[in-house]
Amino acid sequence: MPSYVITGASRNLGWEFLRQISNDPNNTVIGLVRNKLETDKKVLEELQDRTNIHILQADITDYAALQNAAAETANITGGGLDYLIANAGAVAHFDAYDPIGVLGQQPDILENELMTMFQVNVVGNIHLFNLFVPLVRKGEVKKVIAISSGQGSLEIIPKLKIKVASLYAISKAGLNTAVAKFAVQYAEEGILFMSICPGMVDTGRYVGATPEQLVGLGEMLKSFTEYAPHFKGPSTTEAAVKDVLSVINKSSVEKGDSGTFVSHYGNQQWL
Repeated sequence: MPSYVITGASRNLGWEFLRQISNDPNNTVIGLVRNKLETDKKVLEELQDRTNIHILQADITDYAALQNAAAETANITGGGLDYLIANAGAVAHFDAYDPIGVLGQQPDILENELMTMFQVNVVGNIHLFNLFVPLVRKGEVKKVIAISSGQGSLEIIPKLKIKVASLYAISKAGLNTAVAKFAVQYAEEGILFMSICPGMVDTGRYVGATPEQLVGLGEMLKSFTEYAPHFKGPSTTEAAVKDVLSVINKSSVEKGDSGTFVSHYGNQQWL
């Protein structure tokens, strides 16, 4: 039975990964969440017939909790792990609409927000990988996937003239670098590490935006359509997860995919 661990499994992409993967009763699916009680209730209400789901409490920034989750996962799976999907991450309202020069007018907030982003999106995932690699090493499939963002691509930022989400982008670029370093370390053991961007997904991030903020958002979307004329707006979580799972299933160390950062198409086409 293939085994999966998904972080941030309580909502949005994480929940959709949990839902789609657990649809196959042969899969053992373990979701790491901050609030186990609420997520257990959600599973009971929406996926009540699925006995292959296990919910564990572990915040990505809590090393001891991640350590306990790794031990609990080993007990559930018998010691190994096939897939680790590092989905949990932080986004901020602070950097959603203004360029980095404007953010710099509030230096204390900028620093605090950036440190939070870095702690969650980079440091937390480094700890996650280090704690779960011993399980992945014993698995049959041996795939570690970080859910990243095209915002972390140094090529795409100037090409699409993306001024906003600077702190988020910086943290995702850091995550991609960490993934590449893990890939190099564990390549000889056949463990795949890669970063995948799910595309622009409708997760409600821009709900409540002011008219002025929507103008800036419209400018960004215009640049997206210039880059990718086929782009019709954000995708659903269902479609995004299907795309990402397809990339995961097609990727391998043997094909040279380990250490790469790709889109939901499995290449460098980000939209």
